Amino acid sequence: MVAVHVTLLCVGKLGEDYLRAAQAEYIKRLRPYARVEVLELKEEPLPPPHQREAVERALAREGEAILRRLPRESYVVALDRAGKMLSSEELASFWQELLRRGTGRVCFVIGGSAGLSPEVIRSADFCLSLSRLTFPHQLARIILLEQLYRACKIASGEPYHR
Repeated sequence: MVAVHVTLLCVGKLGEDYLRAAQAEYIKRLRPYARVEVLELKEEPLPPPHQREAVERALAREGEAILRRLPRESYVVALDRAGKMLSSEELASFWQELLRRGTGRVCFVIGGSAGLSPEVIRSADFCLSLSRLTFPHQLARIILLEQLYRACKIASGEPYHR
């Protein structure tokens, strides 16, 4: 029986069939290690970047929606470009430590095009950066799922990671 429940709380929907297929594939691969659910929230329409106050208001609205939907008693990991970068092996160690502590629920939060509001980042237990590169938030979801799968395989001592 899988003891860990993983929630991906994402702003926006996957728009392309190939992204939905990749998400489904990695969720399937993760089944022996965790129960994974994806919750998608409405992405606020963003004004042009030079309208800074309007962008911040949209980000705040998304942040409020995220905070309302965070699963209770979850260890919250916010994906943010200013977060800590981990290698695949370090992510596996991080995952093992969560399991060792008896963490039953982990929620990864992925913002929309403008990222996450400061309130969401402050409420997180950990901030993770996937890279110094900037990824579209839809692709970041797939990268995260693949890296979680890789971390589970490494933590289990199973072949996959090279």
